[in-house]
Amino acid sequence: MLTGISPTTTTGSGSISSTTTSTMDQAQDRFLKLLVAQLNNQDPMNPLDNAQMTSQMAQINTVTGIQQVNETLKSMAAQFSAMQALQGASLVGHDVLLDSATLSIQDGAAQGAIELAANAESVKVEILSAGGQLLDTLNLGALAAGRHAFTWDASAYQGSGAPTFRITASAGGQTIGATALARASVQSVSSDSTGLLLQLAGRDAVRYDRIKAIL
Repeated sequence: MLTGISPTTTTGSGSISSTTTSTMDQAQDRFLKLLVAQLNNQDPMNPLDNAQMTSQMAQINTVTGIQQVNETLKSMAAQFSAMQALQGASLVGHDVLLDSATLSIQDGAAQGAIELAANAESVKVEILSAGGQLLDTLNLGALAAGRHAFTWDASAYQGSGAPTFRITASAGGQTIGATALARASVQSVSSDSTGLLLQLAGRDAVRYDRIKAIL
């Protein structure tokens, strides 16, 4: 067991690693001392059998191995978080599509997209005020399954809240499933215990897993 080095003499990850190693060494040292004491004080008429001793040694090895695996996973998680934040920084200034029906207005226009589950003969996008009043209707006609972008002229919009939109898509009299996607610009990135957060222009910050496309 190492006794000449104090964990407090190092900083950062080195201190954590030194402390963890010292703790595991101490546990192994205590186990070996107990095992030796058990052997010295065993009943000569009923000695400790090899199977029992092997089982005890396997237990301490298992505990030590689990501790090492846990520390490795913690280190990997910290590295992944740092790498994710670094990659997220490259998104600043880019537009993204997120799972939302709330539009962001930039330079007098609001952009969004729809994702159709199947081919549609008729697709209509209705623009609504923050209070739910119908402001405009975009008739997009027949569209194939997949993602399609649209732009709404918001230069005349005087509402105090962000407008929203709803989609109506059909084929053969049947409703076609459609997902609403809003377009916004990434202003900054940050991270917390839940992962990477993107601050979008004119919107609240959203988690990275809500981003459907980077434009």
